[in-house]
Amino acid sequence: MDFDGVIKESVGVKSDAFEQLFSSFGKKISKKVRNHHEANGGMSRFEKLPIYLDWSGQPSSQSYVNKYSERFSNLVKQKVIDAEWVPGILDFLNHSNRQFFLITATPQKEIEEILYKLNLLPKFREVFGSPIPKTNAAKFLLEDYSLPLESVLMIGDSSGDFEAASANQITFILRKTNYNKNLQQKLECPMISDFL
Repeated sequence: MDFDGVIKESVGVKSDAFEQLFSSFGKKISKKVRNHHEANGGMSRFEKLPIYLDWSGQPSSQSYVNKYSERFSNLVKQKVIDAEWVPGILDFLNHSNRQFFLITATPQKEIEEILYKLNLLPKFREVFGSPIPKTNAAKFLLEDYSLPLESVLMIGDSSGDFEAASANQITFILRKTNYNKNLQQKLECPMISDFL
């Protein structure tokens, strides 16, 4: 399962942070950044930041990407922790005999810190953050744990989640949000609004 938009209502937090991060380059750029971020959920910030830096006329070198990634992390980490829970998710995680695996575009160290603060780390058999692409993480889990495809499903809220599931022939469930209405219209798959 994914994190932002599936466990926490934190997609908007990250949209606001990307817009704030690039606000000094003018409203046109910051809105373009926000729109791109929202249209490309599941894409790592390390893939997004070179694009946004280029739009802003800034160098997209690794050192610049790292600098902006750190600023972004400082803007969002506590806000993600404080964000509302997706309704019903805690009961779903706490009262289920399923094995849970987390696959997210959030950097590995950062997602582990967030899960630790939320007391969720023990709920997941394994956690994958960036730089590992979601498709690769899903493939690794299927192989490493010898998981039969018919017993696996992926819950996500973005095209990146759907693509990772599809590439590995995993049944996909879309968690519907205000940010993925286009995806809701495009996909033909089971969809949920919450875990209640």
